[in-house]
Amino acid sequence: MTPIKLYRNPKSGHCHRVELMLALLGLPYETVDLDMAAGAHKAPEYLKISPFGLVPAIDDDGYTLADSNAILVYLVQTYAKGSDWMPENPKTAAEVQRWLTIAADNIYSGPCASRLVKVFGAPLDHNAAVTKSRMLFKMMEAHLEGRNWLAADMITIADVACYSYIAHAPEGGVDLAPYPNIRTWLGRIEAEPKFVGMATSPIPELA
Repeated sequence: MTPIKLYRNPKSGHCHRVELMLALLGLPYETVDLDMAAGAHKAPEYLKISPFGLVPAIDDDGYTLADSNAILVYLVQTYAKGSDWMPENPKTAAEVQRWLTIAADNIYSGPCASRLVKVFGAPLDHNAAVTKSRMLFKMMEAHLEGRNWLAADMITIADVACYSYIAHAPEGGVDLAPYPNIRTWLGRIEAEPKFVGMATSPIPELA
């Protein structure tokens, strides 16, 4: 099998969730790190792969796709169809979709945004992002009480989609110490045999 190309920034949680999925599925892949400071993500050739100039994107033997959650769905439907990664039971499938939406909304505007400020210097409202992170983590902490995984009785793409930015929330100044259920859930993902981590950044003063 030809390795799947993953175009990425190694410190992007969106990119890491795709790399984590590739690793957990045992798929051969190679990473292509884009020099985004030099505008590599806006180069005409890359815009043919990712029209909005965003990472991550993949090239799977000529098939290109951008958007991290769409890539997760594609990888599982292509290489692990019928597996527990995307349960077919309608209620469980809906729960998985709900967490993919949370990853694209609440996680993006909370722990992702706070980390963008601290790690990349993004001109965002850090206090607002920290507040949204705490609201999200309070909900997740209650949700994970007595549960091992977010959407089902087993690990699914929902857990993969939500992992990266939550695990690295301290890099955005958001403390995970008050959330033992979340930290235990993160540990379960990290204990998966094919787990790969994301590049780390310094941890600032925690809020």
